[in-house]
Amino acid sequence: MWCPDLYMDHLYMNASDKMRRIEPTWNERKEKVRAKLIEVLGSFDPPPDELNAVVLEKQDMGDYSMERVVYQSDAYLQIPAYVLIPHRLEEAAPAVLAWHGHGYGSREIVGLRPDGSVDEEKQGMPQHYAVQLVKKGMVVIAPEIIGFGDRRLSSDMKKDPKKSSSCAPLASRLLMYGKTLTGLRIYEAMRSLDYLRTREEADAERIGTIGFSGGGLIASLSAALDDRIKAAVVCAFTSTFRGSLLSVNHCIDNYLPAILPYADLPELIGLIAPRALFVESGLDDPLFPAESVREAAVVLREIYESTGHKERLEVDLFPGKHEVSGRQSFDWLEKQLKGLKAGFPL
Repeated sequence: MWCPDLYMDHLYMNASDKMRRIEPTWNERKEKVRAKLIEVLGSFDPPPDELNAVVLEKQDMGDYSMERVVYQSDAYLQIPAYVLIPHRLEEAAPAVLAWHGHGYGSREIVGLRPDGSVDEEKQGMPQHYAVQLVKKGMVVIAPEIIGFGDRRLSSDMKKDPKKSSSCAPLASRLLMYGKTLTGLRIYEAMRSLDYLRTREEADAERIGTIGFSGGGLIASLSAALDDRIKAAVVCAFTSTFRGSLLSVNHCIDNYLPAILPYADLPELIGLIAPRALFVESGLDDPLFPAESVREAAVVLREIYESTGHKERLEVDLFPGKHEVSGRQSFDWLEKQLKGLKAGFPL
């Protein structure tokens, strides 16, 4: 009888009521939602003038080449990333920013094991979505998200990268400076976009993004705030706050301070509209339950209908758990980005 469940429910309902009393329609609210999102992410120093990019190594992977590169996001931060380039490109190709989820980092989505060796046993799996997309003729960059893999705090580096991240200590320490870990990751996503646009193999006007789980947070919010991204695939992340982040224990990096009186999660993702968006999620995902995905999809459809471009939103609830499917989304992303070349504005 003394548990705080009722209090937490009251906070959510009160925030929802306040949100809709201020400006009841999306068109009235969207600019304030965008401004509030930027505010709660926290402020960061302007990026350095130069990316100072360096290619560390290059491998021939058969159908494509793979480079390990590093570039500057801040005076004190560098981002390592894999860049996958199709062989025999005759012109600049569509390009994709690919964001891994919680796990051992960018190696996981480019088909490598934690030690950097090729994962022969799992070749062709949807979880290697950077590989699946480069084989469709797109340039793909897979940055290492800060807090994972090679970008953990030194105190975490001796731990198993499959089981250990630096999300909690980074998130809690950044709060002391009025910053958020999500904000830092979105800042670095935009810096990664800056770098991708310097690559001669990539068409700077045909860039999309894809992210799984925590990477879906980065893909969705970076696309929401940066219209240089023309199409986004969000895997295993779309939901309502109440249906997932407020009812299931998640990593602290998913939570944004003081956002709920202004917007729920589908409205933050809806800032991507009218640009193209594909949402996929497993019917048996315990972290982002299907019912919360359906509720979010209703809101997203209303947003896209209000822009006059309901056809630019696709939703796929597939048989599966917390995983990437790709059964429709990979082909969809290829179609969206290649369609820009054919003159179909998105």
